[in-house]
Amino acid sequence: MQKIPLEILELQGDGYHILIDVCLFDQPFKMVLDTGASKTVLDKTTLLQSGIPEEKIENTNIISTGLGTNSMESFILELPTLAIGNWKIKKFITAVLDLSAVNYAYEQMNLPPVIGVLGGDILFSYAARIDYRKQLLILRDRKVS
Repeated sequence: MQKIPLEILELQGDGYHILIDVCLFDQPFKMVLDTGASKTVLDKTTLLQSGIPEEKIENTNIISTGLGTNSMESFILELPTLAIGNWKIKKFITAVLDLSAVNYAYEQMNLPPVIGVLGGDILFSYAARIDYRKQLLILRDRKVS
């Protein structure tokens, strides 16, 4: 089990977002932990601005639903390593979408942008537990069978 610190943001009295520090392509980023998201998703613009070559991001020719639309172009990207604290997963294939609406909202609240959303594909598979009082995400080292 790995215990990963969380940052809990109060959104102007209108709820909370949970942020975690992640490392992708040897670069640090913030990510939103979203128990309601079915999949982990990264923001295409932030990836490109971070120097990730566009040719690594593959078009799926699939239109995705979510974030207030049902017509969003989706992509996939294989991450050599996704590290969250001391927890790591290798060769993780993740979805890539346009999350500019999320980052625009963060910008309006004077918050830094996020690289994406950590979703249920990881949270469920690694038996995630969230301890709000201690502000910790607890993940198993191996997938639950």
